[in-house]
Amino acid sequence: MSSALGIVSFSGSHIYVEGLQDYRSIGAFSFLGRYRAIDFPISNMTNSGIDRIQVYINQMPRSLVEHLGTGRHYNINSKRGRLHLLFPLFNGSNPIYETDIAAYMNNLPCIENAHDEYVVIAPNYMIFKQDFDELLQKHIDSGADITLLYHTVDNAREAYLNCDMLTLNRQKGVLSIDKNRGNAKNRNIFMDTYVMKRELFIELIQKAAKLSSMYTLPQIINATCEDLDIRGVAHRGFFAAITDLKSYYDSNLSMIDAKTRESLFDEDWPIYTRTNDSCPSHYFDTASINTSIVSNGCLIKGAVENSIVGRGCTIENGAVVKNCVVLHGSHIGENVHIENQIIDTFAKVIHGQEIIGAPEHPGYIRKDDLL
Repeated sequence: MSSALGIVSFSGSHIYVEGLQDYRSIGAFSFLGRYRAIDFPISNMTNSGIDRIQVYINQMPRSLVEHLGTGRHYNINSKRGRLHLLFPLFNGSNPIYETDIAAYMNNLPCIENAHDEYVVIAPNYMIFKQDFDELLQKHIDSGADITLLYHTVDNAREAYLNCDMLTLNRQKGVLSIDKNRGNAKNRNIFMDTYVMKRELFIELIQKAAKLSSMYTLPQIINATCEDLDIRGVAHRGFFAAITDLKSYYDSNLSMIDAKTRESLFDEDWPIYTRTNDSCPSHYFDTASINTSIVSNGCLIKGAVENSIVGRGCTIENGAVVKNCVVLHGSHIGENVHIENQIIDTFAKVIHGQEIIGAPEHPGYIRKDDLL
């Protein structure tokens, strides 16, 4: 692979996942009961031969920093590779100033001192599989200044409403980057993934900082569409953008379908994560499991249907868990019936015997809460 610096950016202030984001950054969100959202961009990079990676963290850093550690579990080259965690110096006065451009400006020497010719930038709030080596080669072969990755969807009226979209010409040239306002069902959703030369990236950062303190990277690129050769490359396979509680819920439950899982997971393209040594899950005689994914270390005595259950959870006798995303360490008490909910870590649902939400508006049970 050509020399490339990997950058994992954070979600902007326009994205907020109710409840979950009050305790951790989106990159630390649990996915499929085993992974974290940030495992996917970092694994894509290391599988593509990128072993110098910068991760930008803007809020609630503890959970994410603990998970990332030294980065060894991502199969980063131990001699010349590095996972570099960078923290922008935001003062909290107003979230409008907490942009990716501000984060890059705060840490500009770290980018300038890198010796890589190119940068590959990917977000921490999108779940997908992508060979960045292949994407970089397409970028080089095309002769473009910037290459942007996008995914074509047919449900943009009700989904991806906090995402950017690309307007393309017939040659896949990018004419503009705009917000998806739900005005049409077919859109090219921008995956916040960029390939460009590092020197150009630095020029754009500095230009954006001079123009406006509120500017973001998509905005400065959009402003230069007429001056630069910017191309779009289509992504194929599973794609999820975690931009609100419903998208987080849907993306997790979609993994129950085997064909959907196969479009994301490939034995030749491993998704690395921090391992957790614990015993296998114990299924008692009273347990009933139907179309669900249950992680290790669980005690299952009740019924679990169409749900994702994280590590170390307990489902007591007579309990029914249906269409739920249960995060690690949660406890569902005897005879509790719970549907269409996201149960955050170490929550205990014991006294609330029936908690049922609507599939189109899943409920949220807070971390460490007792119900």
